[in-house]
Amino acid sequence: MAKSLLETPWAVAIDPARRDGRVVAESTEEEHRAKRVAMPGSLDPGFAETLRAAGIERLYSHQRQALKAAASSNLVITSGTASGKSLAFNLPVLDGIARDPKRRALYLYPTKALAQDQARKLGELRPPGLREAIYDGDTPRQERPAIRRRNNLVLTNPDMLHVGLLPHHKSWGDFLANLGWVVVDEAHTYRGVFGSHVANVLRRLRRVARAYGAEPRFLLASATIANPVELAERLVGAPFELIDDDGAPRAEREIAIWNPPLIDRASGTRRSPLSEAAELLADLVAHDVRTICFLKSRRGIELIQRFARDNLTARGKPELAERIAPYRGGYTSQQRREIEARLAAGELLAVVATDALELGIDIGELDAAICVTFPGTVASLRQMWGRAGRRRRGLAVYVAGQDALDQFFCRHPEEFIGRPVEAAILDHANEQIAARHLVAAAYELPLSEADDEIFGPSWRQRAERLVTAGELRSAGGRLLPRSSEFVASKIPLRSASADSVAVIERDSGEMLGLVEAERAFTTIHPGAIYLHLGRSYEVEQLDVEGRRAVVSRFDGDWYTRPKKETEIYIERERQQRQVAGVELHFGEVSVTEQVIAFQRVSISDQEPIDTVALELPEQHFVTQALWYVLPERLSGKLPPEVLLGALHATEHGQIAALPLIAMCDRWDIGGLSTNVHFQTGRATIFVYDGHPGGVGLTLRGYERFERLLDDAERLLAECPCESGCPSCVQSPKCGNLNEPLHKAGALELMALMSASRNDRGPDEAE
Repeated sequence: MAKSLLETPWAVAIDPARRDGRVVAESTEEEHRAKRVAMPGSLDPGFAETLRAAGIERLYSHQRQALKAAASSNLVITSGTASGKSLAFNLPVLDGIARDPKRRALYLYPTKALAQDQARKLGELRPPGLREAIYDGDTPRQERPAIRRRNNLVLTNPDMLHVGLLPHHKSWGDFLANLGWVVVDEAHTYRGVFGSHVANVLRRLRRVARAYGAEPRFLLASATIANPVELAERLVGAPFELIDDDGAPRAEREIAIWNPPLIDRASGTRRSPLSEAAELLADLVAHDVRTICFLKSRRGIELIQRFARDNLTARGKPELAERIAPYRGGYTSQQRREIEARLAAGELLAVVATDALELGIDIGELDAAICVTFPGTVASLRQMWGRAGRRRRGLAVYVAGQDALDQFFCRHPEEFIGRPVEAAILDHANEQIAARHLVAAAYELPLSEADDEIFGPSWRQRAERLVTAGELRSAGGRLLPRSSEFVASKIPLRSASADSVAVIERDSGEMLGLVEAERAFTTIHPGAIYLHLGRSYEVEQLDVEGRRAVVSRFDGDWYTRPKKETEIYIERERQQRQVAGVELHFGEVSVTEQVIAFQRVSISDQEPIDTVALELPEQHFVTQALWYVLPERLSGKLPPEVLLGALHATEHGQIAALPLIAMCDRWDIGGLSTNVHFQTGRATIFVYDGHPGGVGLTLRGYERFERLLDDAERLLAECPCESGCPSCVQSPKCGNLNEPLHKAGALELMALMSASRNDRGPDEAE
């Protein structure tokens, strides 16, 4: 390391953990010097003067490259956090508008907050000819017609493009006819189900723009991922050029891998990562270190913020306790804007956030970034760490959780720190997703042979099935929707449902926040403890039909976790092979889930208190899955009383290992194991995409099954616990509350499968 942590303002917080072994590894990201180049003389004189007035005299090398390449190509620009990606795509757009203010640009952001942040920066820059405006769900209806007519740069999100622009394109005729550029920022977020939907929305945009005579240039900006060109081309359906020479400076950054201490060696139980992170956060705030703390769990960020505030209050520093705020989805837009403004102004010393703040909102200079538990991908982790030390030396900490993947990385920190970023996975041709967007496209403009270039030739077979299903009709050689119903409004783009449930505080009648309808049964069921802005509430009533949940203030010392039952029906097998002694399959399955109870768990010792039964309706969805059927010669080697626990533990291990192969986390994946499945008639393990339709996560597992088997066996075998613990076979998302599990049986089963590879035929080789 270039310098000791003892020389930094955070040394007092980190050094005790180095001495007692909680910091299991340290590393340093070296400082990168800027690669600056001259401002090109070809810029519009007025725009060049605007840049100089803003203090921009020279460009980073990647910004100059982007300006040149955008004249003839679609671009995808990848670089680190705070590297000037926005200016890289703004240069060609703002220069073009300065030359011809009639030209139009559409900027797409995955969140409203990012669009508002960029609009503010454009307003401060004020280049010649620019008339920017935000057009999203918060835009007053009376202002929308003027924006469509007058503004030449519109900032929005894919959801608004999907339901507010494309189906009403006649109102946008002049804008679309002059559309010169489409900017897609934070493109790496468009993966999985969301990305598969957005890829179809962007094809619909190209199609509608073409009808008005426009062929806009697409400019995509992304964090560093393994497959930026492939992602861009799958998103848009057109060729792209890559700009990845990051010429921006980066300060030195210290990295610490932090593993909470064991509190019970026999069970493998470790101290809660939330408690560890809260203490670290309180220490950093107490020493005036501006910090952001990330955790994917909404409940978790509320708990960390509460624990940190309690810690500072107990130290006699209540004024500092008030300078920590939580930030997550589900807050109202006004609540989020207030937190962002307080952080940027320096009023807050720390924020505890979900990945809603992982993206590029400008919240000022931060000293430290803490990531609590593995966020699912290395790309996300580096985005989070990149929030710290942009211009001066920073600290990045990874606080491991108890689950198998976190503990694997703590045992092999060199694999973790040096791990390459993953490839983003999406499937724009997913049958369930693409078919719905085809009907939406027909609503916008009749489908015809001219659509082959946009949708690819396979759209015709899909359209024929939609005609047979009664959703499309033929008229004069073209295809139109059977109904005049507004189709797009029934196609949610994100993994969440199209609608949400409002959470209402009983005494005040205030709406605290929103919960996606698909998460309601697991998050705000009657009796659930709901956390919001650091306060706890107990759910008294869930009105599914009325889309509202009534809650009241809660001061108890427990939280809740749901118990659910899952059933799987095999709909269609797409691929099958013999591997590792089992029949391995991939295809479509129907998943039925029902929350049947919830468990109350003590916050202080994490022990279950009791289980309360619930009566909630079933939820159904069709998705992709891999499954494998064990022959009697393998399953029969285990005693009957061990088999189900062994299958369940094997399922958990493989779900934990799948993120090592696919760009996802365990929350994107579901599983089911049974000693006799009613369709296969034998012991069967299912691993399925956790979102309707599926997007290829389990296909990656099917294709690389032998590695999945090896990784899962290694995760379990290396864990020092005796009979299974949260670091190997127990899962925080298990619908059966981790019962039954048999670690030794799982290891024996996977060893039998591995040994069976020697007996396979040549057709089984991968």
